[in-house]
Amino acid sequence: MRLRSLLFVPGDSARKFEKAKDVGADALILDLEDAVVPSQKEEARKLVRAAIEGSIKRSWKLFVRVNPLDTGMTDDDLAAIIVPGLDGVMLPKAEQGDDHADLSLRIDSLERKNGVAQGSIKIISISPETPKGMFGLASMIPAHPRLVGMSWGAEDLVAAMGASGNRDDRGDYSFPFQLARAHCLFTATAAEIIPIETVYTDFRDPIGLEKDCEIARRDGFKGRLAIHPGQVPIINRAFSPSSDEIEHARRVVQLFAENPDAGVIGIEGKMYDVPHLKSARAILEWVEEDIQDDGEKPGFSG
Repeated sequence: MRLRSLLFVPGDSARKFEKAKDVGADALILDLEDAVVPSQKEEARKLVRAAIEGSIKRSWKLFVRVNPLDTGMTDDDLAAIIVPGLDGVMLPKAEQGDDHADLSLRIDSLERKNGVAQGSIKIISISPETPKGMFGLASMIPAHPRLVGMSWGAEDLVAAMGASGNRDDRGDYSFPFQLARAHCLFTATAAEIIPIETVYTDFRDPIGLEKDCEIARRDGFKGRLAIHPGQVPIINRAFSPSSDEIEHARRVVQLFAENPDAGVIGIEGKMYDVPHLKSARAILEWVEEDIQDDGEKPGFSG
């Protein structure tokens, strides 16, 4: 599943959803949580269900961010959205692996009831998003079968910790937030799911976003959450291998194939060993997944 760019769309705005369809995001996340005030939740659920049912055939994935499990609103959210055409559910404020199992059980019965292929609805987890969530990350390994990706909540952590911000004077994350980000990245990688960088909140700063995406990709993230349509093209470029990278990866793989007994090979004065070969293969697998993901397909495709 390709998840370079995941654009949040308020669940109570059919107009914004229509606009978001054409921006090129790999996934749209219709939001029933933070973007919708309590008095509009029920109306938003109706709009989200209509959006899912009206978007069966498409090239992008469709997720819905539900309200956290401890709010008492999750079941109403799920009852409205688990219908044919939905690819997955984003679970905010997940604090332990059992949260994914709990959500999955709730989805199970609704899949059967509503004619959705069993197990086809996937989960993206947002963790850590609370201090408690930091200590539950290890319980998310191995990943639940439905879990395909994980991001983290820099802004919610600010509020939960009573902090005044999460970046220093240079624009870098301060240490507590570097720690949360790194733990998300390590957990997702160990669980063999997609690590997804959190939002870049200044949507009027494309240069800053591009730099931040380059750092995220360098560190191992495979995609990023977006809060504005204008961020999507920048994110897609940043999390796609360049033609030079692809060509170099092919050359590394080819030279090792031609020299099966070599532990190290030289290319233009630089030495490459097995870790470089693994990285090259990962880039080529990434490209192949992108090719397979292109083209119109029904919802809940994997």
